Amino acid sequence: MAKKKIFISSVQAEFSAERKALREYILSDALLGKFFEPFIFELLPAVEQRADELYLREVERSDIYLGLLGKQYGYEDKDGISPTELEFNAATEHHKTRLVFLTSDQNSDRHQKEQAFISKVQDVLVRKKFAAIDDLKSAVYTSLIRYLEEKEIIRVGPFDATFNQSAKIEDLDVEKIKEFVRIARSKRGFPLDENSNPVKILSHLNLQDDSRITNAALLLFGKFPQRYFINSEVRCASFHGTIVEKPIASYKVFKGTVFELVDQAVEFVLAKLDYRIGTRSVEISIPGSYEIPKEVIAEAIVNAIVHRDYTSNASVQIMLFADRLEIWNPGSLPLGWTTEKLKHLHTSIPANPLLAEPMYLSGYIERLGTGTADIIQKSVDSGLREPEFIQEDDFRTVIYRPVTPQATMEATMEATMEVQKLVLVVEGEMKRLEIQKLLQLKNDDYFRLNYILPALDFGLIEFKYPESPRHPDQKYHLTDKGLALQKKLKNEK
Repeated sequence: MAKKKIFISSVQAEFSAERKALREYILSDALLGKFFEPFIFELLPAVEQRADELYLREVERSDIYLGLLGKQYGYEDKDGISPTELEFNAATEHHKTRLVFLTSDQNSDRHQKEQAFISKVQDVLVRKKFAAIDDLKSAVYTSLIRYLEEKEIIRVGPFDATFNQSAKIEDLDVEKIKEFVRIARSKRGFPLDENSNPVKILSHLNLQDDSRITNAALLLFGKFPQRYFINSEVRCASFHGTIVEKPIASYKVFKGTVFELVDQAVEFVLAKLDYRIGTRSVEISIPGSYEIPKEVIAEAIVNAIVHRDYTSNASVQIMLFADRLEIWNPGSLPLGWTTEKLKHLHTSIPANPLLAEPMYLSGYIERLGTGTADIIQKSVDSGLREPEFIQEDDFRTVIYRPVTPQATMEATMEATMEVQKLVLVVEGEMKRLEIQKLLQLKNDDYFRLNYILPALDFGLIEFKYPESPRHPDQKYHLTDKGLALQKKLKNEK
């Protein structure tokens, strides 16, 4: 992030030492020096251009005007205005942040025009007084820290609880709020109903105040959350082998609210896993199960999305390999915690508490700190290797699949019942509508997303005209893998 430029303005002769000391102080401070670049008159080289024009140009280029006002008014131009006041006027005109600091002198000791200038400043600004350089440094430090907090460059509270300065309540989707209330009432006895005023619902969840809405409100119910937080998307990929390498079997980038991100990411993983169908020996309905329990996948993905660091430029990444599922999120454990602690019942310290509460109310998570322990227990109960939690630059959850890499590749080809049905009906070269009609499907998007695209991703079908996917006479036919799978499926019937 580029440093914020501070233009330090004053009567040159009166505050020469203070300007230099203030600049050195800001640059040498471990925190201020990271975020600010102060400018003083003395930095300008000797050029053949009027100094006042150069100064005004520097004001326009700066982010902050910092004025020091004392006894003297300084040199006056033909209109009787000093450079310091001209610079203040320019900062006002260009909507710069203005910080003004006054000496503690009596007004009677100040130049008459300086008094008038101070009166003008008092009408538009809160200004601080100082008696010595140490007082000035302290006042400047406090003001600049407040600037960083108000601009959300640094935060003292959770990211999700911070009010978003550029968003309005109109940026939220009322229908999404109502749907949340319906689910929360059913699952957790939420006290308000879907017909309640949306503002009342948001206030109950601590998501808005005085027409201001929090970052959490946008992430939970925003019409377009990624417009404000582009990094909140979730990237999902599946690979044929055990390492990241091309060709990537499937790659998707999901956008939406946190609820939508969880649902889409979970469905992406489930679509790639083997689904085993049991018998009716125990139940009337035919039981089935995924090779990794759905609850384990959902818990791990929810944890990554809800507890991530949203100030990071990175996104949540979900990668399915032949032998494992890895879920990465830009975040870290609470200070002093270890990954070993996650294996046992522990207190819940959410990084984003205002996100976590609605996710709890809608049944996505528990608030008792059992999530990671449940991931381990349910995996082990299903005969899987114990999952791992790894804290490095990012936080990573690794969940292991139950079969060897070679067997997993075969299982991946048979990941969904939809793909199996498609493979069974394709004979020779067929148009998309022909296949769709044979499968008795009416929804074009559903057919494309759940049948055609997965079958292409798994390498079971391919285009007749691969270089022109939208060819008017485009058709599909089974690959060698598809033919082998079709034969296998027919033999099992």
